[in-house]
This record gives sequence, structure tokens and C-alpha cells, in this order.
Amino acid sequence: MRDLLPAEVAVAVAAPADWVGDLLPAELAALGEHAVPGRRRDFTAGRVCARRALGALGLPATPVPAGADRAPIWPPGVVGAITHTRDYCAAAAARAADVRAVGIDAERYRPLSAGVRRKVCHPDEEADLARLPSGTPWPTVLFSAKETVYKVWHPLVGTWLGFADARVVLDPEAGTFHAVIAPARIAAAPVPDPPSAVTGRFAVDDDLVRTAAVLPHR
Repeated sequence: MRDLLPAEVAVAVAAPADWVGDLLPAELAALGEHAVPGRRRDFTAGRVCARRALGALGLPATPVPAGADRAPIWPPGVVGAITHTRDYCAAAAARAADVRAVGIDAERYRPLSAGVRRKVCHPDEEADLARLPSGTPWPTVLFSAKETVYKVWHPLVGTWLGFADARVVLDPEAGTFHAVIAPARIAAAPVPDPPSAVTGRFAVDDDLVRTAAVLPHR
């Protein structure tokens, strides 16, 4: 994930031991005592990485618990995101003085079912995908990009953003994507100056799709 983000964003990728690392008391409380092993494993790796990213910013390794929506709660003055998929986990964090928001996502490549693809892709996006070079899992890249856009949007606005609320264009030569948020979602945002567009980067390595974006200050 380091290759997709600017230098002011600290990035930590899970090593094998991080999936069974230690949690701080506030993180344990957020996880809950009845979490299934898979959820516990993912949560643990994410929090270990999050605290490592905070350390890379020169900040103390404070807990990063979760809200009711399971989104990470970063310490004051910090923005960030966590992602995990099969055998891959990463966290990214930055000082809020440097950037407004950070989003990251990782997905193992798998063909999207017809039903999921209809939910994820606009008809215009399907037309765009049909024109892209073959051999790359473009629908999965699009899915991941929209997950990253949501992770940028939600901490700032506090509302849900659905797949149909962001129109994404992929640029395979540059390895970038550009998302435009639906005007209705912007108009309904309960905060001033919600993001109207998000630009990010993507990479596809073997069966791993990674996307990341930073929203700069105006």
C-alpha cells in the first residue's frame, strides 16, 4: 500500500505475527468477547497495523477502537483507514493538519457475480470497463475503488455512500481512478463542504487488488 500513498501518510502492512498480536483494552472492548475467530484475527491485524502507523507519525501507540458501524476511531488530530482481505491487512494514517481524509482498500481478485456487478457498476461504468484492456479484473478494481471512496467520505460526512452514489473512471495507463459523487448525495450531506470528487491510485499484483486515495485540504 505504501506505493499508492504520498509520504505524509504512514502505512503499515501486517506481518504474519500481527494477525495474533496484542490488543489494548479499549480495542478488546470494541471487538467484543463473542467475536468469531476470523473477525478477531482481522481486527487484531488491523489494530496492530494502525498503532504501527501512528508510531511512524511520531505519535504514541494509542488504542484505535471501533464505532457502532465498525469504522475505526482514530485519536484526535489523526485521519486514517484500515483494510483487510484474505491474508492481507494494512492501515494508513496521517495528521489531519496534512490531509482531510485517507481511504484504502484491498480485495483478492474474484469475479463479481452478476447480481453484485449490477449493484456496483453504473451502465456507463460497464461501458467503460468493456473498452479497457483484457487480462485485468477491472470490475474488482472498480469495486475496490468505491470502497476506498466510501472510506474517504464517511469519516467526514457521517452518512452512508452507496455504490450508485459514486461514478468512477479508471485510467489503466496511469494506474489512477477518479470518482465523482452524485450531486444529490452532496446536497443532502449534513456537513459543510462534503467531498464532491475523489482521485486515487490502484495496483493489481497477482490476485491482490489495492486502491488508495487521499483527500487534500482545499
